[in-house]
Amino acid sequence: MSDFERLSDLVALARRVAADEIMPRFQQVASSRKHDGSLFTEADMASQAALQRELPKIVNCPVLGEEMSVAEQKALWADHEDGLWIVDPIDGTTNFVHGLPHFSVSIALFRQGRPVLGVVYVPALDECFSAAAGYGAWMNGRTLPLRQEVPKSLCEAVAAVEPKYLGGRLPARVVSVAPFSSLRNYGSSTIDWCWLAAGRTDLMLHGSQKLWDYAAGVLILLESGGQIASIHHDNYWQDHIWQRSVVAARCPSLFKPWLEWVKNNR
Repeated sequence: MSDFERLSDLVALARRVAADEIMPRFQQVASSRKHDGSLFTEADMASQAALQRELPKIVNCPVLGEEMSVAEQKALWADHEDGLWIVDPIDGTTNFVHGLPHFSVSIALFRQGRPVLGVVYVPALDECFSAAAGYGAWMNGRTLPLRQEVPKSLCEAVAAVEPKYLGGRLPARVVSVAPFSSLRNYGSSTIDWCWLAAGRTDLMLHGSQKLWDYAAGVLILLESGGQIASIHHDNYWQDHIWQRSVVAARCPSLFKPWLEWVKNNR
């Protein structure tokens, strides 16, 4: 069975884990803070445990999850280039804790350092985004992008921006002299990737994403026709694996001027 043929099983698993482990706990569980200050809940742990149990039945590879120790994560990444699941059991835990609907389950299969399968399921909205390398990207079976109309220039574009980790001049510049029309921040990197792929936003900028923040989303965007770089590298994949920045656009006509603006204002 090819990776593409396994995509339907992956979609079904993401939906099942959300239904069994996440949504019954939505607005029902207390939260704690990890050593880095980020929130986690019983739902994060239950979702990751279910994914670790079920994903090797689809492709027999180890599972690297957000709720593991850094040492475990780095060891798995170093030792399993031939096949590795990357999961974020709940991306947007702060939203989840506060009753906001912008959170997701994110699953990706990596081979040789690149994603070949990706699924991001947003259970509160019942939207499942998926992609297979070389085959395309979809939301609930509809080909991405959903919105075909493209802004004529940057000044008409909507951007998803996380200014917190940008550094240098960019945080101030992006809110004071930004070249786009409007700024959005939904508190979930995986959703930012997918909504860019869908055409709900036009641009994306983030200063530091973890592996599980971009693992599935980057494939979904690329398979929908989007383009990517990092803040300091035209080749996105040359940036730091564990703290990767992203400059992205949903189409080539917006990508070149957006990347140029970011470089000139960093």
